[in-house]
Amino acid sequence: MARPAYDRSRLTPGIVHFGVGGFHRAHQAVYLDTLMNAGTALDWGIVGVGTMPGDVRMKEALAAQDHLYTLVVKHPDGTLEPRVIGSIVDYLFAPDDPGAVLERLCDPATRIVSLTITEGGYHVNQATGEFDPDDEALQHDLGAPDRPRSVFGYLTEALRRRRAGGTVPFTVMSCDNLPGNGEVARSTLAAFARLQDEAAGSAEPLADWLLEQVAFPSCMVDRITPVTSPADIEVLATRLGVQDAWPVVCEPFTQWVLEDRFPGGRPPYEEAGVQVVQDVVPYELMKLRLLNCSHQALCYLGYLSGYRYAHEVCQDPLFVDFLLGYMEQEGSPTLPPVPGVDLDAYRHQLIERFANPEVRDTLARLCAESSDRIPKWLVPVVRANLASGGQIDRAALVIASWARYAEGVDEQGRPIEVVDRWKDRVMAAAARQREEPLAFLEEETFFGDLRQHPRFTEAYTGFLDSLHTRGAHATLDSRDWR
Repeated sequence: MARPAYDRSRLTPGIVHFGVGGFHRAHQAVYLDTLMNAGTALDWGIVGVGTMPGDVRMKEALAAQDHLYTLVVKHPDGTLEPRVIGSIVDYLFAPDDPGAVLERLCDPATRIVSLTITEGGYHVNQATGEFDPDDEALQHDLGAPDRPRSVFGYLTEALRRRRAGGTVPFTVMSCDNLPGNGEVARSTLAAFARLQDEAAGSAEPLADWLLEQVAFPSCMVDRITPVTSPADIEVLATRLGVQDAWPVVCEPFTQWVLEDRFPGGRPPYEEAGVQVVQDVVPYELMKLRLLNCSHQALCYLGYLSGYRYAHEVCQDPLFVDFLLGYMEQEGSPTLPPVPGVDLDAYRHQLIERFANPEVRDTLARLCAESSDRIPKWLVPVVRANLASGGQIDRAALVIASWARYAEGVDEQGRPIEVVDRWKDRVMAAAARQREEPLAFLEEETFFGDLRQHPRFTEAYTGFLDSLHTRGAHATLDSRDWR
C-alpha cells in the first residue's frame, strides 16, 4: 500500500482548512500529498479546523493516527486502491480553543484558508442572493468578535488582527459547489465585516480593506465521495490489514479547476494535475448543471422508485435516458463554451461514473440538504430555459419529485427521513400540496417567482399529480425522454 514517501517531520503548515470531511480528504488533501511525494509543497501542510459539535469525532480520529488516514479508490471492477495520505499535520476543534484557531490563522505562515463548509454555510438568501445575517453563530460573533463561533467570524477577526499587525492577508479559497464560489465567499465576508464595523463604530472599516487586499479565487472541484460506512472500515481491516478509525472512499475520477489568483503564493498545484486557469466559470457551470443537477435528477425519483444507491438507478435504461435527456436538452444549452471539453463525452462519462457499483453512493446522501442545492443548481437552469424558450419539462419533474419526497413517506407508505436544514419548512409546504398543488413553490426563498411562470407550473403540477397517482417509475415510463 502506498504511504507518504516524504519525511512528515519536515512538513510545516501553510493552509488552514475549515470543514475537514470526506470530500476534502479525498480531493484537496490528496493533491497536496501528491506534490509532497514529489518533494515539493513541504511548507504547505494542512491544519484542519472544525467548528460544528460533530467535528470532535474527526479531531479524535485523526489525532489518534498522527493525522494520517487511508484513501481507498474504488474501481468499477472491484479493485481497491488504498493509499495513506499525510498532508494534514494538525486538527483544531474550534469550540475547545478559539484562541488557538485565531493564532494559527494569524500566523504569517498561513497563506491560504480553504473552505468546504457546504452550500448552506455561506449565509446567502436563496432567492435574492443577498447575505443573511440571522444565523445564531453570526449574531454571537457580532457582539464577541474575539471569541468567534462561525467560520466567517474567525476569518473576519483573523484578518482584522493581521491588518493591525502588518501581516499580509491570507487568500480565501472556497471549494464548495456554488456558482462563483470565490465571489460568494468574498461577498459574505465583506457583508459580515461591514456589520461588525458598524457595530463597533470603526473608523477604519475592515470591509473596505479586505475587498481591496484579500484574494478569493474561484474553483471547480469534482470527485464522488460517499459517506464512509462501517463495511468500508471492516474491509480495510480484513482485506488490507489496516486499522483506520475514519478512512475515506471515493471513485477513481478527480478534477480540480482553479483560478490563478494567489498573491501570497500557492503550492504548484498544476504539477499534481490541477487545471490552473484564468476563468473558472465555464467549468463550474458545466459541473453544477450537468453532474450536480443530474444527481438531483436521479436521487428523488430513484428513491421513490425503490432504489437506494446511485449505481442501481444508473443501471436502469429508463433513468439513463432521462438523465442524458436532461443533460443534452436542458442543462447543456445553458452553458457557455467550455474550453477543451467534449460535452457529449463528458455527459456519457458522468453516467459511467454514477453507475460504478463499488462506490455505493447512497440516494439518501444525494437527497440531503436539497434546499441548499436545488435553488443554486437547478433553478438557474429553469430560469435560463424559460427566458430562451428552451425545454423545462425534465427539470420540472425533478423539482416535483423533490416536493413529493419531502412529504416524508415513500410509495409503500414507509417513512422517509428528510435531512435538510429547512426540514420543517419544506415538509410543511409538501404536506399541503395534495390540496394546493403550488404550495411547495410558494417558498420564494427557494424558488423566487417560478410559480408566476405558467409554462413551468403547468408542467410541474402535471408531474406532481402523476407522482401521486401513478408513482415515480410509471411517471418516467410515460414519456420518451430522449
